[in-house]
Amino acid sequence: MEDIDIKKKIIRGAETLFTKYGVRSISMDDIARHLSVSKKTLYQHFEDKEDIVTMAVQSHIERIMGEFDALQATAVDAIDELSKISQCLKRTMSEINPSLMFDLEKYHPRAWSVWVENKKKFIKESVIRNLKRGVEEGSFRPELNLEIMATMRMELVQLAFDDRIFPSSHFKIADVQLQIFEHFVFGLLTEKGRIKYQKCKETQVELSNS
Repeated sequence: MEDIDIKKKIIRGAETLFTKYGVRSISMDDIARHLSVSKKTLYQHFEDKEDIVTMAVQSHIERIMGEFDALQATAVDAIDELSKISQCLKRTMSEINPSLMFDLEKYHPRAWSVWVENKKKFIKESVIRNLKRGVEEGSFRPELNLEIMATMRMELVQLAFDDRIFPSSHFKIADVQLQIFEHFVFGLLTEKGRIKYQKCKETQVELSNS
């Protein structure tokens, strides 16, 4: 049990560092120092940095999907779910280093393949469920091709991390993600949905100011 707890602690600590500083700039020494353990302890539980990065990515995805599943379960309708996702994005994206995706794709192929596989499967399925729900409720346009829209949404999330398009010296990743998200959402909405979404946003602003 103790070994399992230590391994979870290492994964969580590494995930925190990678999210904040990117992956490339963090060494095994940095992880050991952050967790107040020896580097020998790291290698007792993981083969190398690639192993830690891969498991940290898997842990991050599982936690995010858990949050999204909870949002879907508690949302009163598809519009309420989108409003809650917007708030979740605002919070999580402000904590993510813009170089994270680039580092994974270029330097950690195994971890990157985990992200891509989960993006295609679980995250995309979550988006499709929301789209289908919105169409059934009359909030989203009925002519939408759900497969195309869900795929586009996934690629737009990744696009915001591309420093060639949105250089971090000029853009904040949270601002870019929220602007892209809002643009995507308003392309889905019927007039009924637009009115409901605007009301949800106004309510969120009131709650945040209270």
